[in-house]
Amino acid sequence: MLETATPSPASALPLPEIYARVERHIPAFEWPILADDIGEILRLKRQRNAVVLAHNYQTPDIFHTVADIVGDSLALAREAARTDADVIVLAGVHFMAETAKLLNPGKTVLIPDLEAGCSLAASITAADIRLMRERHPGVPVVSYVNTSAEVKAESDICCTSANAKKIVEGLGAPRVIMLPDEYLARNTAAQTKVEIIAWKGHCEVHERFTAEDVRSVRESHPGIVVLAHPECPPDVIAECDFTGSTAAMADYVGKQRPARVVLLTECSMSDNVALQYPELEFVRPCNLCPHMKRITLPKIRRALETMSHEVTVDPEIAVRARRAVERMMAFG
Repeated sequence: MLETATPSPASALPLPEIYARVERHIPAFEWPILADDIGEILRLKRQRNAVVLAHNYQTPDIFHTVADIVGDSLALAREAARTDADVIVLAGVHFMAETAKLLNPGKTVLIPDLEAGCSLAASITAADIRLMRERHPGVPVVSYVNTSAEVKAESDICCTSANAKKIVEGLGAPRVIMLPDEYLARNTAAQTKVEIIAWKGHCEVHERFTAEDVRSVRESHPGIVVLAHPECPPDVIAECDFTGSTAAMADYVGKQRPARVVLLTECSMSDNVALQYPELEFVRPCNLCPHMKRITLPKIRRALETMSHEVTVDPEIAVRARRAVERMMAFG
């Protein structure tokens, strides 16, 4: 079963045993090139007392080789708060690195590429939230973790796709503002009596899936089980067999073991889960996240060699943003 938010056993193995983890994905002729970077990253981690946190959308050559902690946004946030490492390398996107820094103000947090952004995080600003509060006085603001520290600082609490319903209902309010992902908000609203006021942000990966995609894959692959991320449009969710965060989808595959399955999310998610279950057939009409793919093994190596790019958060913003993240984590 795919483990999330736990130490990745691969990163402590000799290189030949690490390759055994990814040999179904990486051709043998490519391995020597990758092995040079992997070996040096492992050495530098020991030298720097560093850990690599890798999101589920990272490619298998990162996810199954140099990552110490793997998982979804919520899992990485939790583990970032627990690590005793001096240096955290975030193999993901910028808002994840900011979240790690919020929870570890005394540690060095690095992101291997400063351009690894997020369409959702870019879709809203702190000023937008202040305007929403003016329009809806007294209504609590639930901010998705896929947001900047400045946006988190203007929010009452954060959520992830894994705990959105729990957070919304746990506030005890009849109405909440939930932003920036419109589809996550609408899909959450369909599961609760709480009125949700949404923003118009979308994930450039998930918004491209359509209900017709689901019907087409079912026609082409009879008996297939369709799993979708809740950032997909509601008409896509209505056509699927299961909806959940990346961690929930991985857990579903591990527990249910569907003979034929498709994950409607970022491409590398299927690659990583498929390596855990060679007996299952994974159909892959996935969409690529260009931001996640900015993170590579050479860039992780360079980050540890040069201790760049360090992620910092303005202390005044950090205090308020940390409060919103910690309040989310207190929900369990």
